[in-house]
Formats: sequence, C-alpha cells, structure tokens
Amino acid sequence: MAQSKKFAKSQQKQYLPTQGNNAPPLNLSEQKQSPKREPIKHLFIGSPKAVTSTIRLLQVLGYASVGDWSALLPTGNPDEVMSILSRQILMQ
Repeated sequence: MAQSKKFAKSQQKQYLPTQGNNAPPLNLSEQKQSPKREPIKHLFIGSPKAVTSTIRLLQVLGYASVGDWSALLPTGNPDEVMSILSRQILMQ
C-alpha cells in the first residue's frame, strides 16, 4: 500500500508546475489549425490486477505508456480501482 502511495505522489508531481518553467505559452490558434485531433478518455475499472495488466498490454501494443495513465484510484467498492488516460487522437 505504501508503494502505491509513493507511485501516486510521483505521478502527481509530473503535472505540477515547476519554478522557472520556461515552457512557451499555448497558442490557441495553433490548436485550431489541427481540427482533425479529438480528445478521448479511456477509463478502466476493475480489480488492481485486471487494470494493471490491461494497461501493460496497451503499452506492449504501442498504444500508451504505463506512465501515461493515472495512478490506481479506489472506487469505493471492495477490491476495485480505476485508472484514466486522456489523449488526443487523429481523426480521418
């Protein structure tokens, strides 16, 4: 359990702004120039084993890295967790 809390905290740190971040501001006109990209969210709910093994399978298939997914979050049901992946996909 302590291991999963450490993992969750390390996952959260990647989204926090850092001091001295020199990243350029988002240019909304650039985002509008690519209308063929659409957001999609994947939500897995199940046992920790089922969710992690499915996430690992998607990495093996080259769809998404393990680190792209949220930490496993409890759902309130016994032995059930959830994880989410948000990404942009190209639409043809």
